[in-house]
Amino acid sequence: MDSKWFSLSALAACLATASIHAAVLPTVQSSSQWYTDGQAIVDSKTKATVKTKAKNVILFVGDGMGISTLTAARILAGQQAGNSGEEGYLSFERFPYSAQIKTYNVNAQTPDSAGTMTAMISGVKTDVGVIGVDEDIERGDCSTVAGNELVTALELAEIRGLSTGVISTARITHATPAATYAKSADRNWEDDSRAQGGCEDIASQLVNFEKNLEARFVGVDVDGIEVVMGGGRRHFLPKADGGRRADARNLTSEWQATYPDGNYVVNQAQFDALDTASAKQVFGLFNSSHMQYEADRANDSDGGEPSLSEMTAKAIDILDNNDKGFFLTVESGRIDHGHHAGSAHGALTDAIEFANAVQAAVDATDPEETLILVTADHSHVFTIAGYPKRGNPILGKVVAVGQTTPSTAADGMPYTTLGYTNGRGFMDLGVETNADASYSNPINAGRQDLTSVDPTTPGFHQEALIPTSSETHAGEDISLHAFGPGAHLAQGVVEQSVIFHIIDQSLGLTAR
Repeated sequence: MDSKWFSLSALAACLATASIHAAVLPTVQSSSQWYTDGQAIVDSKTKATVKTKAKNVILFVGDGMGISTLTAARILAGQQAGNSGEEGYLSFERFPYSAQIKTYNVNAQTPDSAGTMTAMISGVKTDVGVIGVDEDIERGDCSTVAGNELVTALELAEIRGLSTGVISTARITHATPAATYAKSADRNWEDDSRAQGGCEDIASQLVNFEKNLEARFVGVDVDGIEVVMGGGRRHFLPKADGGRRADARNLTSEWQATYPDGNYVVNQAQFDALDTASAKQVFGLFNSSHMQYEADRANDSDGGEPSLSEMTAKAIDILDNNDKGFFLTVESGRIDHGHHAGSAHGALTDAIEFANAVQAAVDATDPEETLILVTADHSHVFTIAGYPKRGNPILGKVVAVGQTTPSTAADGMPYTTLGYTNGRGFMDLGVETNADASYSNPINAGRQDLTSVDPTTPGFHQEALIPTSSETHAGEDISLHAFGPGAHLAQGVVEQSVIFHIIDQSLGLTAR
């Protein structure tokens, strides 16, 4: 009786409060789109149901995609669509749950991709520059690997009988994708010409993944990674074939011998020809080194490369043939590279394509059974500054509210909204879209007179304060966005290693 009376009283109080709010708020407030949109968001969250177990998990990693990158990419995407930009959202920014992620490595305040991805994929933070091993490792010392190896979510998914995939626009042997499958005392040991002390190089570990996993877990029978797509072909080929391997091994041939029913593809046409209904294993190496920036794909003269969106959709179509489910990691590696080069245009256009890839995954999966996590490994010293008016071109010079001409700094010169704390500095390469083109020019940090320069062109590289050979990572927190079963676990301020546990909890990877 008492509990019933209390609930009815509480309801009456709520109704009374709602009436008071309706009476107090002026129409100019309650009818405002800002107000009604905000109320709709809260209402949708209030009505949301929570599911805890997923059949599939997709982990998206925007390499170097800090909060300022998200904001600038969101604005640029909106402006490309003809809007002012600030009011928009990237696809995953509409996900219902998010968290703030601490990115430091065990031995570093500002992290690198090897240590951060190892934390995400294994649940254990580690040192800068090492992959798939804990902090007791000594970087560059092969003898310290044994006994310090970690087991990744991808490996656990394989053991559980799920299908698995790894996609990257960087070299597939680069730090972030490599952390899903390799154990290495140095992230730079991408092939045997760099590996030391008798350790197996990263490319070899990828091709021998199935054999190595079964050797580590005696009695376990796995079928290997179903989908691998990215760049880095040079690390799988001998020097005689244009590669970098000193051992004369052709690892692409070894992979095809291991998976005679698999598909080895190297260009757009071969990618397009894949039959997703029957494909069992796919190994795609679309570039000798990193894949091209999204802005450069249309200019390719070597058979073409698929976009990140295309690779994501194709991978899902293959992986979902397994009734047990799948685990897929998708990295946009070239966001990071654009920032390192000091090219906001390169970084942001790849970030927009990354958001498109997330949307492709949302469209291709069932939200009742697929958990999608979107995060970054670290940020960059990339800033959005000055006082530009709303709708001002995000890649342009600052034009203040009420003004029609660019604002000037105390030195009398105009300045851009976007900039870098350090890096190679200003370059005006015109229509050149390859962000890395700046590396062929001298370092040019410090203030420049941009009066007659158009910073919205693809070849513009932002000014930098401190001269360094390459712009650096930053140490602040990044974001995690989540949608699907188990997404509610992405809340609060947490260590980067918690991401593994969200994946584990949702898929039951370590459940006995």
